[in-house]
Amino acid sequence: MRNLLDIMDLSEEELYGLINTALDISKDPDKYAELCKRKKLATLFFEPSTRTRLSFEAAMYELGGNVIGFSEASSSSVSKGESVADTVKVISNYADIIAMRHPKDGAALVAARNARIPVINAGDGGHHHPTQTLADLLTIYKEKGSFEDLTIGMCGDLKYGRTVHSLVYAMSRYKGVKFIFISPEELRFPRYIIDDVLDKKGIPYSETKDLEEAIPKLDILYMTRIQRERFEDLDEYERLKDSYVLTPEKMVSAKNDMAVLHPLPRVNEISVAVDDDPRAKYFEQTLNGKYMRMALILKLLGLDSKKEEAKESVKTFFIDGLKCPNNRCISKTEQELKQEFYAVDESKGIYRCIYCDTEVRK
Repeated sequence: MRNLLDIMDLSEEELYGLINTALDISKDPDKYAELCKRKKLATLFFEPSTRTRLSFEAAMYELGGNVIGFSEASSSSVSKGESVADTVKVISNYADIIAMRHPKDGAALVAARNARIPVINAGDGGHHHPTQTLADLLTIYKEKGSFEDLTIGMCGDLKYGRTVHSLVYAMSRYKGVKFIFISPEELRFPRYIIDDVLDKKGIPYSETKDLEEAIPKLDILYMTRIQRERFEDLDEYERLKDSYVLTPEKMVSAKNDMAVLHPLPRVNEISVAVDDDPRAKYFEQTLNGKYMRMALILKLLGLDSKKEEAKESVKTFFIDGLKCPNNRCISKTEQELKQEFYAVDESKGIYRCIYCDTEVRK
């Protein structure tokens, strides 16, 4: 059985396969209209969503399938204290595939380990959001015709923004890619991804607080909102929430073919006046997300006629007394969940939590 928890679960070949399927669906939707007949998708959304949940539902309906599920935690048995593990064990009796969003980092891994059907991570806290990345990749591919030799600017909440984390992982595979990270000091891009991905692969990047200084250099500008729901200190959120606003005046110095992406929802970080600029691609991005989710559902249900290759599993450790320090990690709330880690440098006693990737030292 195959799951999608992290964009790196997919090889480059598989990503191109999904893109080609998605492009074909967009050209000839009738060819795919009955492929999921009598199949059910369970949408388990423990936190609010509009685009992701509805695009999954639209994707399944347009493939001829059906949808069951819930759109908020209060309407599920989690409000009674049920664990993620128990929830997905039950849902496995009712559906053929699960799309789950959860506020805790690593919740999707817990779900995948306990479900008897494929699990798609539709966002786990500030950790990963691989299907948004699929939407991003299709948009970039359609605009640029390639993933190589691009300078990508990421602006806003880069600390908690799971969409930018997943996109950096995905784009790090391609030749000639450069990143410019634009954020306040408090919301800088996570050090562990810089260490493990960018520095390890020798990928150029820079960090700045100045959007206007960065924008002329960019092929892609990926805007994000400052996410109130990720802040433990609301005073800090209020101080940072209006850090960046993209306006037509700032777009003047951008390249004529720069593409502006945003995972949405927008609050005020992109002026509505930018919507009429032909470089604004964020609403098209949402349509691309539906096509990519259709392609993904077909792949995970084995309906795309492509043979799956076995993936090598990561060696993990149970270490007495070692606990994940991340308060947003699923290990803090899931019933009787053992602390589990993978090695970064075993000789130095450096590990990371298997659920949320937070570094710990023995």
